[in-house]
Amino acid sequence: MAAASRAFSGGTIIATALVAASLAGYASPAHAAPALFKRLFAFGRSGDGQIAAPATARFLSDDGGTFILDRSQKKPLLKFNDSSEVWALSPSRGPRGDIIYANDLGEPFLRATKLGGMTVFTSRRPDGAPVALLGPCGPLRLSPLGPVALYQRLVQASVRSSRAAQHLIGYEAEGADINSDGLIADAAGVTMEAMIALAARPGGRALLSRVGKVSFVSGPEPAVSVNAGMVAVIIVPSRGIAGRPSSERVLRALGAR
Repeated sequence: MAAASRAFSGGTIIATALVAASLAGYASPAHAAPALFKRLFAFGRSGDGQIAAPATARFLSDDGGTFILDRSQKKPLLKFNDSSEVWALSPSRGPRGDIIYANDLGEPFLRATKLGGMTVFTSRRPDGAPVALLGPCGPLRLSPLGPVALYQRLVQASVRSSRAAQHLIGYEAEGADINSDGLIADAAGVTMEAMIALAARPGGRALLSRVGKVSFVSGPEPAVSVNAGMVAVIIVPSRGIAGRPSSERVLRALGAR
């Protein structure tokens, strides 16, 4: 851990893990929730047509899923209760004056109507599901970790990615400090989950076979690239959670889309 502390001070934190070649597959049970609502729940609305709800609030969709929508900062953030990933969304005007909230690939996640209604789009409900306001909650924020905790998170990401790919994948962070360690850890978790999801798809391990290292570096815009066996994840620490690419963007860079 002393080595990790020294590397943290303006240097590079590196974590690698080697796993056995014979591994059990991953499976997650499906939890189907009953439909709770028969109509779209209307909210009060502000002058621009956006939801007149608390800046950060929890919502419930009619299929039983819940999520947090945090509109207290420049980019709205969304987190589903059954996922660790926080999505940074960009609002834009849609048909009939609706507000469409999309991820960094332009895929819609939410739609707010002029009348104050709201619809969430998920893999289970790609056509959209109406949602209801449950109430206010705390904002979605990153916290500083420190060098030891960041090293541990990188090790965990390396272990799980290596296990999914069935070969060694190292994780490293260049120039990590108190202003970037929380975002690096979050980006590592997002990248790890993308690799696990890719490995479970047909042909996914073949795509991962060309990956040997993941490196997190600061840059002007969040981005992902793959070159010579290295996945470069570009982060912008000053933007908080919105300063790293989404798992969908990682998947696209890996060739999954």
